[in-house]
Amino acid sequence: MTTELLDAALVEEATKKSGLIWVRGTGPERALWHVWHEGAALVVGDGPGEQPLPGLVDGGAATVTVRSKDKGGRLVGWQAKVVELGAGTEAWEAAVGELKGKRLNAPDGEAMPLRWSRECRVVRLEPVRGVAVLPASDGDLAAVPLPSAATTRDAVPAGVPRLLKRRRAK
Repeated sequence: MTTELLDAALVEEATKKSGLIWVRGTGPERALWHVWHEGAALVVGDGPGEQPLPGLVDGGAATVTVRSKDKGGRLVGWQAKVVELGAGTEAWEAAVGELKGKRLNAPDGEAMPLRWSRECRVVRLEPVRGVAVLPASDGDLAAVPLPSAATTRDAVPAGVPRLLKRRRAK
């Protein structure tokens, strides 16, 4: 019983302090921003301008890996039960109240909860009790990046170094 309580405390404290968690449901593993609230990690997504939540199915399972906020290394991993919150329910309202304060650069400000209720999903990732906390792996878990429309910058034009040099000379 003591080990289970220590594991739960480790999961809660590490997840609270981390800015991102890595979540794998039935789809690829994704980095998601979250909020820890009432014993679970809350995430919002699958809507326009929000993070994708592939493979997080209501009633399903997920594996969560928590990283260190300062160094970025893996701290702990845990198994979660996925619970999708229905819009307008008391649990949804409490979750959105927490999430809305942590959502950065929202395009619609105070209208965000209304948009989330129409177009997004709010999901609770509840730690499964009695399942041992997964140790941070010693191996490299690097993977090929997922396909994306994002691109890198073009090469610096040939004349830019000369322009910068002239500015420094003045």
